[in-house]
Amino acid sequence: MCNLYSITTNQEAIRALFRVINRYVGNLPPMPGVFPDYPAPVVRNTQTGTEMTLMRWGMPPPPRTGGPPVSNIRNTSSPQWRGWLKPENRSRPR
Repeated sequence: MCNLYSITTNQEAIRALFRVINRYVGNLPPMPGVFPDYPAPVVRNTQTGTEMTLMRWGMPPPPRTGGPPVSNIRNTSSPQWRGWLKPENRSRPR
């Protein structure tokens, strides 16, 4: 993950590119900056098909710190991230 990304296309283009069946994002405005802890659209596979929904951008902070969401993970073998890096906790792979 990077610290910032932007959405420069429209919802219909995202839906067509990823063949989204269900969408739960409402009217998606242009998003020139998506920062940690902001809601952002995510495309993911479900048992009923591909869906687009809004989710909070970033990963939860380590339990000891209780700080803001984390956007850069350097050590994916750390016990803190093992559960979060499973496929059920990620969006659709590219």
